Amino acid sequence: MKNNNLKLYSLKKEDTDFEKIKITNSKDCADYIKQFYSDDIEIYESCFILLLNRANYTIGYAKISQGGVAGTIVDVKIIAKYVIDSLACAVILAHNHPTGNLKASSADLAITDKVIKTLYCMDTKLLDHIILTKDSYLSLSDEGSINN
Repeated sequence: MKNNNLKLYSLKKEDTDFEKIKITNSKDCADYIKQFYSDDIEIYESCFILLLNRANYTIGYAKISQGGVAGTIVDVKIIAKYVIDSLACAVILAHNHPTGNLKASSADLAITDKVIKTLYCMDTKLLDHIILTKDSYLSLSDEGSINN
């Protein structure tokens, strides 16, 4: 007889030192998310999501990927897992550009669209996609690339 081990998945949360805040604009959001990065913001690309409740208060965050100096892979299934686990009503996607370039690439726009479509199936909104550099940020929502 084959031994088919069944895995148990469960909801859990870990406390962090990050303050629970209400997200009201892209600058506050970028400043908040920048806390997740250390001095590596100019070394390699990383992607994070910020999870929000219906009132736009932060309920959690997750590192989605870490790549090289020129890119990182964002898997929407991983984003969906965290959205479901946290019962988030909204998400903000964020990644950094180590070069300091604040222009959104075609890959940035494509993943934004893919995340919007994935979250739509779960009745969850992508509120923004923030591109961070050491000194500044770009909000795709402010630029009109995200319409909710």
